[in-house]
Amino acid sequence: MTNTRGELFDPLFGESNVTEHLSDQAWVSALLEVEAALSRAASTVGLTDAVHAATVTQVAGRLSLPGGLDVADLGQQSKAGGNPVIPLVKTLRTAVAGHGVPSSAVHVGATSQDVMDSALMLLSARAGHRVLADLQAAADAAADLARLHRNTPMAARTLGQQALPTTFGVLAVSWFTGLDGARSQLERAVSMLPVQFGGAAGTLAAVYPHGMALADALADELALARQSVPWHTTRTPLATFAAALGVVAGSVSKPATDVVLMASTEFGEVAEDTPGGSSAMPHKQNPVAAIAARAAARRVPSLVATILSTMDHEFSRAAGAWHAEWETTTDLMRLSAGAADRLATSLGGLRVHPEVMSRNLDITGGLILAERVATALAEHTDAARDIVTAAATSGVPLDRHPAITEHLTADELRNLLDPTQYLGHATELVDRALDARTTGGHR
Repeated sequence: MTNTRGELFDPLFGESNVTEHLSDQAWVSALLEVEAALSRAASTVGLTDAVHAATVTQVAGRLSLPGGLDVADLGQQSKAGGNPVIPLVKTLRTAVAGHGVPSSAVHVGATSQDVMDSALMLLSARAGHRVLADLQAAADAAADLARLHRNTPMAARTLGQQALPTTFGVLAVSWFTGLDGARSQLERAVSMLPVQFGGAAGTLAAVYPHGMALADALADELALARQSVPWHTTRTPLATFAAALGVVAGSVSKPATDVVLMASTEFGEVAEDTPGGSSAMPHKQNPVAAIAARAAARRVPSLVATILSTMDHEFSRAAGAWHAEWETTTDLMRLSAGAADRLATSLGGLRVHPEVMSRNLDITGGLILAERVATALAEHTDAARDIVTAAATSGVPLDRHPAITEHLTADELRNLLDPTQYLGHATELVDRALDARTTGGHR
């Protein structure tokens, strides 16, 4: 078994890139990696022989290879004890016994949760780096769009309606600043993923007085953050990571939603480089990458909620809350990575149509600049807003409405109704965001 869910949907939702880090085989390999690291760490504090630890590492490495263990059989054996560590340790001890290694050199001072949690942290770090790379690619693509289209006018839309002129560069700024912010938050969360080592009840009694040193040595062996104390029933590290992935999903959904809407027939302002077709309608050019990104991202919040809802681990080992985390976190990472991957594909090949943006700016006949006309008219009459509001609903163009032309000349109105002359600080905002990005460590 190599896939977390299957070969049919993983590619569609962008999850193939993390399959190797989150598959059942990856879980087994991570569990064995923790056991091997624990034996090595124990040898550094004199709790086992270094030669025995090296043998445990070698055997665990062979077992972790595809086909080294029957994953399905391990799963069946896991039912008795409620987790796969129990049968896995038995298998590992049996395998190393033939090399003269005593059982005491395996699983030194640990409990199943230590191994499960530390393995989950390993998987989270590896998948997390994949998500970070895809977020970087998506943000870079958005930044390139902002740079290229800093001056490209388009309609800003609020509550589904045209509001004022803006530039496509400003919209793309909202994309990459959100993605960069999510990336920074996730990067911090990944860097803080800690080892878990507390023994049977979190006191490290079985390895006293070496427990604290052994925990630190295990963290160093696994390249995880050192724990300050065992966190087996204080799930803040996992919840923080899950919450960061939730922010990632939200930051991906924003540009993906904009692309889907802007690629619609009525807007036609952007198109993906390789749009998808329809089985029934030959004319369809669907923004499938953005659609898939949205689909994956929409499934993330409920999984984050599940992780948050499982934080109430009772006493020194949770009955059910802990077990609910394993697949939930795995799915959370799969979907977050998939969403980021599909968005990077969408934005990386996005084709922008400035001429259509310009056309759409004109479809209201100048009403998109009603605010500007009202401001100018206010210099002549206190009823400016009421006059422009009435004109906007009358069907008469603003530059021909008598209540307006009574106060403003044709030349003044021509200038006032030019959308390229009412962009505010648009280009400055783009430049500022791009400059902050290159000087703020995001690239």
